[in-house]
Amino acid sequence: MKLTDALLHAWRDTLRRARNASAIFNADGKVLRTFGEIEECAREFEDDFEMFSPGRVIAIQIGNHEDWPSLLIACLRRQLVVLPLEESMSAQQRDAALRLCNATAVVSAVPSRAAPKISRLRTVDTTATWDRTPSLLKLTSGTTDAPRAIRFGSQQLLADCNQICDTMGISDADLNFGVIPISHSYGFSNLLTPLIVRGVPMVVSRDRTPRAVLADLARTDATVFPGTPIFYQAFCDMHDVPALRQLRLCISAGAPLSGTVAKKFFDKFKLLIHSFYGASECGGICYERDGTAFEDGVVGEPLKNVDVEIIDPAAPSSQIRVRSAGVGDGYFPEPDEQKLANGIFVPDDLLARTERGFKIVGRISDVINIAGKKVNPGEVEAHIIGFPGIKQAVVFGRPAAAGALRNEEIAACVVADVDLRENSLLELCRKTLSPWQVPKRIFIVDAIPTNEHGKISRRDLARRFSANQTSSSLPTLGA
Repeated sequence: MKLTDALLHAWRDTLRRARNASAIFNADGKVLRTFGEIEECAREFEDDFEMFSPGRVIAIQIGNHEDWPSLLIACLRRQLVVLPLEESMSAQQRDAALRLCNATAVVSAVPSRAAPKISRLRTVDTTATWDRTPSLLKLTSGTTDAPRAIRFGSQQLLADCNQICDTMGISDADLNFGVIPISHSYGFSNLLTPLIVRGVPMVVSRDRTPRAVLADLARTDATVFPGTPIFYQAFCDMHDVPALRQLRLCISAGAPLSGTVAKKFFDKFKLLIHSFYGASECGGICYERDGTAFEDGVVGEPLKNVDVEIIDPAAPSSQIRVRSAGVGDGYFPEPDEQKLANGIFVPDDLLARTERGFKIVGRISDVINIAGKKVNPGEVEAHIIGFPGIKQAVVFGRPAAAGALRNEEIAACVVADVDLRENSLLELCRKTLSPWQVPKRIFIVDAIPTNEHGKISRRDLARRFSANQTSSSLPTLGA
């Protein structure tokens, strides 16, 4: 056993305090595991993992399953490296991730309510050489489509958990509602490690339908909801909603939260949404503590024991350097010491300092080059969202049509609650924006397309709405 492991040490304390307490519930409120039963299952999995030598990588792809804590604890005791995989991954993405990380085995549960099954992979060589064996590998694609992994030790995972719980005031008196994927960095740090480290019980939810999520939130009397903007938007648009009498903390992460959605949610449910900003490479970064900004992209101040440094203080927006004990050890298999090393991470996001704290205004990769002029899509979005009837707008750069003089052109997707026409919006843009900031096309859609993580990707939109596609091959649009 790895006696010095920080997460195992915290788990022993949790088990000593709360062995007989309920730890995991289903969406009907039934107790699936006590803390003592999590330990019993962990011992059984520990025996199952005896065939694997320390340092081997074990992929876990089981969705929001009640055995997640037990599997993590068992792997830590066997000094195995955990690789969380999302259920929604395609077979091609899964195989690429397994090859990239030299995985030895996959733990799966099909269907998701079945007992997890350990499948050994038939590979020639799955031995990874570690200078320091990690406890966890987090997958990320960064600014490219190529996946890479981030190495974490238990001490860093513990630090991130403590920073989040201390800043947000989450304790074992709460009940977390787990609908965000545990396999994702957000779910891992806000659901799984608080259970192990702080004894924070959770509901495991497998139904991501917003109506079902809202009903389950009310039924289970959950007090903390780590959600995403898509859920809050859907809740706002619903009729005949249940009262959320026990819910005290609503968190939004994964994508910037619209101020309009935050205000509408407050008016409807009398609950504030607190924006949370983090990254796979370092865990939590900033948190909007009072929830009353009601402004797009505001993420508040750094978490406790997290230091944020603006790289270019003279610029209206800048990248930042994040320093904390939760920052990962580096990328795998190829390091990138300019971005992630020695307890420092430099995200690709562009942030601005405001009276409300930090505000996300874009990403380095999102800046659009229009004949040598640099256009921040966030500035164009702010103008479009200000037009009457616009609910949501996403601006992106796409390669200019064949034969065009410019290397990129601006396009936008908008969601409106009134009958609008593209030409009318373009005319409004011409009146309020500089000529080089005016979109070439504005696509009016029923909903902004998202990727498999529920995020809006400008890169994906540029592919979907390519300037070189014929009108008949473009995605189906709304009115």
